[in-house]
Formats: sequence, C-alpha cells, structure tokens
Amino acid sequence: MSYTAINPFNGETIREFPTTSDAEVEQALEKADYFYHTAKQQPSTERAAQLEKLAQEFAAHNEKYARLLTTNMGKLITQARSEVKKNVEFAMYYVKNGPAALKPIPYNNVPEKKAHVEFSSIGAVLSVEPWNFPYTQIMRVFAPNFIIGNPVLLKHASIVPECAQAFEDACNKVGIPEGAFKNLFINYNQVNRIIADPRVQGVALTGSENAGRKIAAEAGKNLKKSTMELGGTDVCIVLNDADLKAAVDGAVSARLNNSGQVCTAAKRYIVQSGIYDDFLAGISTAFAARKLGDPLDAQTTLGPLSSKSAQKALHEQVEKVLAGGAQVLWGDTSLPQGPGALFNPLIISGMTPENPMYDTELFGPVAQIYKAETEKEILKIANNSCYGLGGAIYSQNIAHAKELASHIETGQVAINQPLTSYPELPFGGVKNSGYGRELSEMGIHEFVNAKTILN
Repeated sequence: MSYTAINPFNGETIREFPTTSDAEVEQALEKADYFYHTAKQQPSTERAAQLEKLAQEFAAHNEKYARLLTTNMGKLITQARSEVKKNVEFAMYYVKNGPAALKPIPYNNVPEKKAHVEFSSIGAVLSVEPWNFPYTQIMRVFAPNFIIGNPVLLKHASIVPECAQAFEDACNKVGIPEGAFKNLFINYNQVNRIIADPRVQGVALTGSENAGRKIAAEAGKNLKKSTMELGGTDVCIVLNDADLKAAVDGAVSARLNNSGQVCTAAKRYIVQSGIYDDFLAGISTAFAARKLGDPLDAQTTLGPLSSKSAQKALHEQVEKVLAGGAQVLWGDTSLPQGPGALFNPLIISGMTPENPMYDTELFGPVAQIYKAETEKEILKIANNSCYGLGGAIYSQNIAHAKELASHIETGQVAINQPLTSYPELPFGGVKNSGYGRELSEMGIHEFVNAKTILN
C-alpha cells in the first residue's frame, strides 16, 4: 500500500512515505503496552493536562495544520481551518470532562449490599480512519482513550499521510508519552495481525461499509471490542411549513460542504409537495453559485474530490444512476478537464427502489431529490435504506418536527440546521451505518473495563 500525498487540485505529487516494517509494528506494540501499564499508575488528570498541550499546539498553528488538509485531500482552506479548530474543541472537551466521566458510579439498589462500578483501561486501540476529516477523526478516538490510559495505534487513509504524520509530530512536540499514540503506514495484512495481537483490545473504524465488514470480522474473530462508523444516505426532510430560505441554505451546505464528502451529508432531499417547486428553484440557484477551483483560493466555494480515483468512481456511479432511470434536474454530468479531481455538482431526481444504485452512498456533490405528499410517504422513503446514520428536518413547528424525528431510523437527527458533530453529543449510526458511539461521555465508555465491585 502506497502512502503518497498528491494534491487533488493539480495532480502534483507532494511526498511519498515509506511503509512501516513488521519490526517497526512490533516496536510500536511494545511501546504501546508499556504506556498501558505505566498509565495505570498515573491520575487521568495528568493526562488531561498533557492533552490540553496538544490542543494548544493545534490552536497556535492552525494555518500550518489546515494547509496540509487542503493539499492532501482538497478541503477548502476555510473549511480546513474550521476542522483544525474543531480538532481543538474535541480535545478540550475531554480535557475538561474526561476525568469526571471516569469516576466510579455507585449502585446501591442491591438489598443489604453496596456496590460501585469503576472504569479502567483495557489495552491498545487500533484506529482505522478515513481521509475526509483527517485530524478530527483521529482526535475523537485518541482524546478519550488517552484520558482512559488506552494507547492508540493509527492506520490512516493512504492519501493523507502528511496529516497522519503531522498529528504524531504534534504529539511528540508537546510531550505526549511515548507509546500513547503511534501513526503506522501499514497494509491490511499488518492491520489484521495487529488486531489479533493480545496487546490490542479494541478497534475503532470510520470508513466505508465494505471496510467495516472486513475489520469487524477480524475484530470478532479475535474477540476484540469494535466500534464502526460507516456510510450513510442521510435525508434532509423539508415540510410544507418550513422556512424556505433556512431550508435551502441548510440543505445546500449539508450537501456541498467538504465537496459532498461527508458521511452525514444531506444526500437525499425529501420535500413535501407544497414547497417542492420553490425549494428546487432555490437549491438550483445556490448550486449554480458555487465556484469550482483551487481550494487554497479564498474565492473558491467548491473544491475538488479527494483524488482522481474518487472522481472516477463517482462519475461511474452517476452513469449507473442515470442508466437505471434517474434524471438530472440540474448540472453538467461531464468531468471538468485537467489533472485534478474537480467534479460538477448535480441534482438528480427519479431514483426509485428499482434503480440498482438506489441505496448506494454517492460520496460527492450529487444531491437526490424526492417529492412526497404526506408524512407517511416521507417516512417510507426516509427509512427505505440499509443505512441509518443521520438526517435533518426543516419545519417551523418544532414540536412536530421532534415527533417526526423519533420515527426516522438513524442515530441522530438535526432540526432546522445541518447535522454536524459536537463533542458534547454522542455520534454514531444504526443498521449498515455501524454501531457504537463516539464523542460525549458515551465515547469515553466504549473501550473501558466497567468493573463492578460489591461489598
């Protein structure tokens, strides 16, 4: 597996990294195990102070870290700066709340007995992460596990090696203990061997459904706890009583942010008939206003896809969608010329369950739109998916929107706003979107030994 940073806007190779040898993997496991045992003698508050230094490093050098996101995977520089800022927020949440979340919980409902549950580390966690949010995907695993005392071994996506290395370099710079975090440029055979190693007790993956099936199978075979955050076909439901401007602005942002390469992007607009025409006109105008170009240019409002291979894959998917009977309502299906991975945004209609691509995640700036008469029809379309990550509802009747949200089969629903992640809230999905939760106090309890002590 080649770990090479290639600028997706111009196709230029930036840097190639050597692969990690088996001997280096073994060394990383030894150091991780050493950290695991020594951390048991250290209060979690001390690690919180060390994690705060890491947060300060990213905060103090936002532009440095942001630029790597843009040149490695094409994120708009403004959005890259926002990701670095959110990376800091994720870390600081666990700095402030991590030790408290690990305090023992009393259970005194057993007659004539007292008991409590205490939380402790279990061993190394292997983190397998995607390229679309190169820093925050690491931090949402590393921060809680570092507070716990679980070392983290990282296998990052091969197209963002500079970002992966930068995270490790930042850890080393601020004095994160040796063995607590290690970036590994490894192949999937090495991944499987790491999962099988008894020093590793957990696996956290964010990625495709296909990758999730493979990694979950390896974890299960070796009786290792795993969490999976996989793909989504998230819905953006617009009811007749929605604030049109808010719905259009939110829907467009939720589909085109990060060039549409977000697991929780609004991939399926389900719009009630009374507002459908105005909503379609609004999003078409907004899509047309986006300017494709260099993500380092502040005037660009839609950057490239992450790679030429991603561009090719999405183009082939769109061709299959159209061959299956769907139609383009707005946009140009041709690929922009040049060595980069630019992709024209599209709005597609006519996706039926008979279309072979009906329940496929389109990872890019391609929106599907459905017209629905009743809320019963809306829920039928929304829940007719093997995925269940997130969604959004636009309505001026908040109480009713909450009631409708309860019937949507996903791990999270936002009302009158694009769905995004907050460190204070649990994040994760159901069905083929995975299992387990990251962030919040739920995220810190995924890889712990919850030990009951009875007296």
